[in-house]
Amino acid sequence: MTPVVEISADAAATGLRVAERIAALIRAKPDAVIGVATGSSPEPVYRALARHVDDGLDASGVSWFALDEYIGLPLGHPQSYRAVLERVLIAPLGLDAASLHVPDGAAADPDAAAEAYETALAGTTVDLQILGIGGNGHIGFNEPGTPFTATTHRAGLTRSTRMANARFFDSVDAVPDECLTQGLATIMRAERIELVAFGEHKAGAIAAALYGPITEQCPASILRRHSDVRVSVDAGAAAELREIRCAAQ
Repeated sequence: MTPVVEISADAAATGLRVAERIAALIRAKPDAVIGVATGSSPEPVYRALARHVDDGLDASGVSWFALDEYIGLPLGHPQSYRAVLERVLIAPLGLDAASLHVPDGAAADPDAAAEAYETALAGTTVDLQILGIGGNGHIGFNEPGTPFTATTHRAGLTRSTRMANARFFDSVDAVPDECLTQGLATIMRAERIELVAFGEHKAGAIAAALYGPITEQCPASILRRHSDVRVSVDAGAAAELREIRCAAQ
């Protein structure tokens, strides 16, 4: 089925709408489990959610599970996804860092760390999963070609993904080439999914995910097999949707 698509004027407006739905979930279920993504796309959501906390929302009972983590960055590295999420989510919401769960990218045995994280996720129900999307259609770090059946695993990063993330590092060569990531099957177990994307550079990926073939070459296309997905985009990221939708009809 085609996910619900919500188009807002800009990233800030999208963040406000998505944060309102997250706040409503937390009010209804104070011990909710929420999956969180890093990257620039979810940050307007986290900023808007912090405003709800400032206005009295109690998020202290929520458990947060990260989508992924780089392999090989030392503990405390500012671009590790644990550090990023502590900086953009946990601290602004005034939460205990122990409520944040992240794959152990510094583990001596990354494959065992992936298995341990999958076991932790399998033991809970993720009420809501927040996603971004890569320009090549990846979600989490599930690059094109990742099996739809994949669970949390060790993965290599494509050159295009590393180049997209190089803006957070001194150079593309400083970006790790491996990660631990929730697999597509893991992501699909969430009760609800919110995908956010901004800018014309994401328009092709959004159109392919929503109206192209459901194929492992566009990992995000698997979301059309989920029963409760909302895609929230700005006008730039929605630029190709009308053309693709008409073609699909």
